[in-house]
Amino acid sequence: MKRVLLTAIAFAAIGVSVFANGEQQQAAAAGQGPVAVVRWSYWGSEARIKNNQLVIDKFTERTGIIVASEPAPGTGDHFTKFKTQFAGGNAADIVQLGGDFSNLQVNDVSSVLMPLDDFVKRGIIDTSKVDKSAIAEGTVNGKLYALPLAANMPSLLYNRSLLERAGAPLPKVSMTWAEFDKWLGDVKAKLPAGVYPLADNSANADQSVFFGYWQGQNGTTMWDGQKSYTTAASAKEYFDLWAGWREKGYIPDAATAADYPETNESSSSLIAGKVAMSINWSNQLLGYQNATQDTLDLIELPNAAVTNGLWGQMSQMMAINKNSKNAEAAARFINYRVNDPSVWKIMGADPGTPVNSEARSALPASPITDKVNAYLNIAGSHARRRDPNMPGDSQWNSRLYNIAQNVAFGRITTTQAGQDVVSLIAELTR
Repeated sequence: MKRVLLTAIAFAAIGVSVFANGEQQQAAAAGQGPVAVVRWSYWGSEARIKNNQLVIDKFTERTGIIVASEPAPGTGDHFTKFKTQFAGGNAADIVQLGGDFSNLQVNDVSSVLMPLDDFVKRGIIDTSKVDKSAIAEGTVNGKLYALPLAANMPSLLYNRSLLERAGAPLPKVSMTWAEFDKWLGDVKAKLPAGVYPLADNSANADQSVFFGYWQGQNGTTMWDGQKSYTTAASAKEYFDLWAGWREKGYIPDAATAADYPETNESSSSLIAGKVAMSINWSNQLLGYQNATQDTLDLIELPNAAVTNGLWGQMSQMMAINKNSKNAEAAARFINYRVNDPSVWKIMGADPGTPVNSEARSALPASPITDKVNAYLNIAGSHARRRDPNMPGDSQWNSRLYNIAQNVAFGRITTTQAGQDVVSLIAELTR
């Protein structure tokens, strides 16, 4: 399925580019001069791609600037493509980042990105209604290099309808580890054969949220920007937790779990009906809910209320390739995407709660928005300052996933996995 989606996306991107070139030729023939064409590289689900195109169409209608979108299904695909294209001098004008700059895997962001300060001074990008915390996240060495679109938090997303059909207990919004483990057992006893209480999110191919959360709420800072405090013993305990859940049947067996990369709703075991709950970002509720007739809802990760182990995460930071030949047009689109309330009427809660105060008030009232806001109101009081991402974040995610897969398939012990994690961290941070 993933291969089909990638192929479809590739043809879509080609189609947009052909359309853009055709528009340029028509405009030139009509004596209107060249039309600016801005390439925008990002990642997202099918629903996000569809909604982004609606946003692009409105922008082009207003400005005449054509935005050729280049979507990828996951962060790893996106950044691999960017690094290859940048090295070849053909990277997109607008580069989508995650919650910080670590995915770029460079020591100096100025080596790949253009400062936005001049566009702010000239009034092309308006930051007057953007949260100061969002501006701070996009600033490096006193220069603004990116603006986030939104903010969100880690969560557990569960299928309320599935649990109700099975006669299984609904989870509490806040649970301790002991309560959560008991809930998993109670749910397992009610679910039909082949359906599990929880997805195997020991590591996803494109994110390692739960590992960082588990380490932090246990008092171990994975990475503080200078040093990692993760030990082989603490990493072993993490893999022991998941191995125990696998043995009890609380998560799918390795072969079943491997069929679901869990990068978005299109590859989700939750949406496939294989599990009742998975670890996701709060903003993903919209896309996941749109992919199923069942009712979904959010709760906190275990022990969050005890340890204040959650964190707010900036989402989808937008930056400009330092080699862009259409930087001003790119800046105008970034300003529109961040600030224009009409954009958020289309996007809803994806990719999170807007960082622009006017955009927040423009979000259409809906059960999804209400659920996300209700969750953030609770989880926000159980949060702490976010630790920096691991250097080489994409590589960290993908290689941690390989370690977790090796444990799941019995290729290595949890002890070896703990040692492999420490070796990987040492390699990425030296």
